[in-house]
Amino acid sequence: MMKPVEFPVFGRRYQSLPASCYRHVRPTPIPAPYWVAINHALAGQLGVGLDATQDHPGLALFAGNAAPESLDTLAALYSGHQFGVYVPQLGDGRALLLGDVPWGGARAEVQLKGAGQTPFSRMGDGRAVLRSSVREYLCSEAMHGLGIPTTRALCLIGSDMPVYREQVESAAVLTRVAQSFVRFGSFEVLCYRDLHDELKALADFVIRHHYPDCLNTDQPYAAFFAEVCERTARLVAQWQAVGFCHGVMNTDNMSILGLTLDYGPFGFLDAFDAAHICNHSDDSGRYAYNQQPRVALWNLQCLASSLLPLVPEAVLLSALQGFRPRFETLYLGMMRAKLGLARELEDDWGLIESLLLLMQARQVDFTLLFRSLSEGAMDGIACWFDDPHAWLAWRARYLARLSAEDRPESARLEAMRRVNPKYILRNYLAETAIAKARDERDYSEIERLARCLARPFDDQPEFESYAALPPDWAGEICLSCSS
Repeated sequence: MMKPVEFPVFGRRYQSLPASCYRHVRPTPIPAPYWVAINHALAGQLGVGLDATQDHPGLALFAGNAAPESLDTLAALYSGHQFGVYVPQLGDGRALLLGDVPWGGARAEVQLKGAGQTPFSRMGDGRAVLRSSVREYLCSEAMHGLGIPTTRALCLIGSDMPVYREQVESAAVLTRVAQSFVRFGSFEVLCYRDLHDELKALADFVIRHHYPDCLNTDQPYAAFFAEVCERTARLVAQWQAVGFCHGVMNTDNMSILGLTLDYGPFGFLDAFDAAHICNHSDDSGRYAYNQQPRVALWNLQCLASSLLPLVPEAVLLSALQGFRPRFETLYLGMMRAKLGLARELEDDWGLIESLLLLMQARQVDFTLLFRSLSEGAMDGIACWFDDPHAWLAWRARYLARLSAEDRPESARLEAMRRVNPKYILRNYLAETAIAKARDERDYSEIERLARCLARPFDDQPEFESYAALPPDWAGEICLSCSS
């Protein structure tokens, strides 16, 4: 265990924004908190010493039970388009910002999720449940291990206090960390309310702290929006390349920094289905896997509309028009890398697309197939297809394409293993960890999974079972926005 150290002094950077951007609110204590998980590596980076003893001061602090009076906690205001419909006020209904601390040469915001009601809770109770908090803790760290921009999880605290969702569950408070939790909806609410001075102040704040290079351009706000488009295109390309489905890409869940934000009914693809819907509340398939690039562009259009008081419409439209070709370029490059193609040839997309269509027709596991290719195990793949002839025909085409590469096979396979994970957070793995935590108060599976997912590209013999095909019951897992 790490030796406890003094907590860093929390800064008040967000409070420099106009008062209309947030509300001051104190956390509401939970009864008898206890440790569920601690991310010691992240704690070390933040200079926060934590251990799992019940008398450690971090337990009360991160449960929301002992926030010092000097700590100016707040809930941020935002709005957003939810399933395509504008909701004029949302905001941090169950999240509280403690402040910001040093983090790797920059600053990190530290936020409690599930610390009680805020002025933005609407009809909600302001609480998080253990089930969804375990999922977010594990997936945010899994995404970090995959090299995908994301919010991070510092620690998870539980309580036996009942919380009512579809059924009675137990409460939890997740401490999460990011350079910023500002989202598209943070700009939308100020524009829709005609608070243009406040809108400009928020844009200036984000540019100054997170996009300083834009200050050296002729049009800083235009450069800022173009960079948000770039980061969003890259983020969604990374999601598609590992088979990640966010599940609820509302504009209030879109990070202005291009981070994966607000883990709810997410899921990684098992059997490949381009139209997979991971959120059972999404009746229309708006946020299906193959719709994520389109929705990202739609969300950027909403953000662009909110920036019209600062940027000429023609300039915003130009940036938006560049999104799709940029996404396609990034995604194609990532898929080439997954197949070990260092050169860029004209028909590469045809080769990739034909493989995905073949996988969909045979419901082949997305992660296992690409990892098997990176192990050079093409002969064993044929048995995954009802019609092995179709696979053999694609294999011949692929081998012919590889003949155009000019690097040794060993180097190619090594490069492929660096981009094709062996381990992902499959839903059934998360459910197993949740069941142990909920039913047995056994949190060891959370720790084991987190340790494995921190190195998803490495062979880890002790976790070999995590790389297997999911069991049949995994297909029955049902996730909603309360997940």
